[in-house]
Amino acid sequence: MGCKKVLNLSFRASLFCALLVAVAVVEAGPREQAKRIHDRIAGVPADAATLDAMAGFIAAGDYNKAAQRALEHPSFYNVTLKNFVTPWTNEAQTLFVPLNDYTATVIGVVRDELDFRRILYDDILYVGKNTLTLPAYANTSNAHYEALDDRGLDLKSGLVRTTQSAVTGLPVAATAGVMTSRAAAKAFFIDGTNRAMFRFTFMNHLCNDMEQVKDVTRSPDRVRQDVSRSPGGDSRIYLNACVGCHAGIDPMTQAFAYYNYDYNVETDPDAASGKLVYNGVGMVDPKTGSRVQAKNLINASNFKPGYVTADDGWHNYWRHGPNARLGWDTQQLSLPASGTGAKSLGMELANSEAFARCQVKKVFAAVCFREPGNSADRGIVDTITANFKGSNYNLKQVFSDTAVYCKGE
Repeated sequence: MGCKKVLNLSFRASLFCALLVAVAVVEAGPREQAKRIHDRIAGVPADAATLDAMAGFIAAGDYNKAAQRALEHPSFYNVTLKNFVTPWTNEAQTLFVPLNDYTATVIGVVRDELDFRRILYDDILYVGKNTLTLPAYANTSNAHYEALDDRGLDLKSGLVRTTQSAVTGLPVAATAGVMTSRAAAKAFFIDGTNRAMFRFTFMNHLCNDMEQVKDVTRSPDRVRQDVSRSPGGDSRIYLNACVGCHAGIDPMTQAFAYYNYDYNVETDPDAASGKLVYNGVGMVDPKTGSRVQAKNLINASNFKPGYVTADDGWHNYWRHGPNARLGWDTQQLSLPASGTGAKSLGMELANSEAFARCQVKKVFAAVCFREPGNSADRGIVDTITANFKGSNYNLKQVFSDTAVYCKGE
């Protein structure tokens, strides 16, 4: 057989397969659409009874009810949500880490259809039920959640809501949702200057990294001493690059001035037994002479006239200028552009338009297996974002709406 004939047959086979796919998409009926919705929400195939029920809802035109049925499957929590949230809990942004209090708390908030904004400021924590006989929650261990994970227990029925202040001992005013979870502290309060907590919170929950929000027009009056004003001996680098991030980051990161992740680097180099620490009222750090953790004053000789952190008061300079595009809530809740502590900063971030839109874009990517890429996609993101806010920030509604959009015709 000649090469030309072989190529011709190969082309015909490819064309035939493409036509089959096209026909399948065009002729997707209620049962096929139900299967796709269930697969994308739960991550596993539906049983016959569930598929029949969902197909019935779709045939009657009630796509939302069909999606809600898929959301009842335990794998939505144990697979879809767990894989969705886990990368937010570590700097490597990998899902190959054990279950932890950050992931469990987000899963619990979604399951209970709570206002999703609470994950950045509330005194909230989800733990395993007492009846599961798990190791007790510990400030210096993740064993409680690892046991829950290793035993493959049902997260839909196995998690219960409590408060961080009751379990971890943090003062209520010092709690800030997942930002003050042990997992987040281990990942983002460890070593360094606590800027990592702000950066990764911004990436994970406002879908912007620092390069995307760089603004050299903001006042540099709160840029800390550890930032050189002439890196490599060239002040232009600071003025045209460094200040664009630090002028906005440093005033807001100050909200974390009293937090640290404490561990013994010699006996516990992986920080597995470390814990979140918070300098409460009356506590004094021996190196700073105040409640401020010493890490906030490191490398002071880089630029001694720079800002010295004296407390946990923060200010959002990005309310104005190019980053006003993030949609800070300046009217509905009359939130001020400044505050004290992580809780009030979490409220500032969670009430932005960027926060709401970010959750929708992430769910879209997880459920549709792609980023929004055309005008129709962008239009549905607008619609689902409005529905998200209208449902009192119920993330289940976002999964439902998105799965219906990506159901196939």
